[in-house]
Amino acid sequence: MRQLCALLRRPLLGACCALGLNALAVEPQQVRFASLDGTDLIGWLYRPAGAAVPRASVVALHGCGGLYATVGGRKGQINARHQAMAELLVEQGYAVLMPDSLTPRGVEQICTQHLRERKIDQRERRRDALAALAWVAAQHWGRPERIAVLGWSHGASAVLASTDAAQPEVAARELRVKLAIAFYPGCSAALKSGYQPNTQLLVLIGEKDDWTAPAPCIALGKGVNAEVQVYPDSYHGFDDPRGTVRLRTDVLNGVHPGRGVHVGPNPQARALAYARVMERLAQAFP
Repeated sequence: MRQLCALLRRPLLGACCALGLNALAVEPQQVRFASLDGTDLIGWLYRPAGAAVPRASVVALHGCGGLYATVGGRKGQINARHQAMAELLVEQGYAVLMPDSLTPRGVEQICTQHLRERKIDQRERRRDALAALAWVAAQHWGRPERIAVLGWSHGASAVLASTDAAQPEVAARELRVKLAIAFYPGCSAALKSGYQPNTQLLVLIGEKDDWTAPAPCIALGKGVNAEVQVYPDSYHGFDDPRGTVRLRTDVLNGVHPGRGVHVGPNPQARALAYARVMERLAQAFP
């Protein structure tokens, strides 16, 4: 923990214990709103205590495993990764909305499903994200010009899908986020489809990621002038505040289909990534 905190030397991140390790114990409020496809969605809203109007708002999109912990003491609650980011953002004055794209559709997770068998894909995730952004913008505290979108894995791909000006659903909407942040997205589809970001994009990915490979993201970043941070000796889920690197043989997709994928934390990479996220948000919302 001391090593992790030492990496966050900037005053902006002085409360290094806001890394989801029970420093703030921020409790979210449940909200509901409709996706663009009509699905009644659940969202979890975190707001800074004592702030009538937050510094800005961040819509955060979960990965294929959903929002909730499935084992351990947090089972059924927002999992450690999402809670860590929420607490870090709230500490800096941001409101955070985390929409649940799976549970309202009767699904717990889609990680172990083959890509072609998934009934919840980027069309649904894009529509959920756009609806969540619109919900935030409509709140009395949700200034439309001060909203960012952030996501992990499948949710990071949804970040790309919901900021792609080449998509008619995106192009038709007036609301544009100020910054898009994607932790280890799958970039191959966006690269092939001619992704055209309507905002600034930051991609954070592990050098050894064998679930969503870094090479397509590096190529995408060069093509659209986005910042792509690649962290050495890091796998998928490198920002998880708990656990160890392990091989998941139940995941059928990945760089080597059928051979499983590696997932797990790299504390140094997590600290550096969190610091970069906070820097970019501070630049976007001075």
